[in-house]
Amino acid sequence: MAGRGPQSFKKRQKEQARKEKQQEKAAKRVQRKVDKDNPLAVEEIDDNIESDVDELSVDEVVARLVGGPIDR
Repeated sequence: MAGRGPQSFKKRQKEQARKEKQQEKAAKRVQRKVDKDNPLAVEEIDDNIESDVDELSVDEVVARLVGGPIDR
């Protein structure tokens, strides 16, 4: 990140943390809706996601929960 001062770097880090937190909240909302709509499917979803969760980014986990790519 050459050419950026310390203030810009801090702002970028803060913005990235904010976006990550938003994505995590979105994933939780989707999961709660899935749980509410179909309690039997929860185990199946958990099994599919938990097997790969260590290798996935937050974007990929949310995309799997939602069922498609996330627009930014």
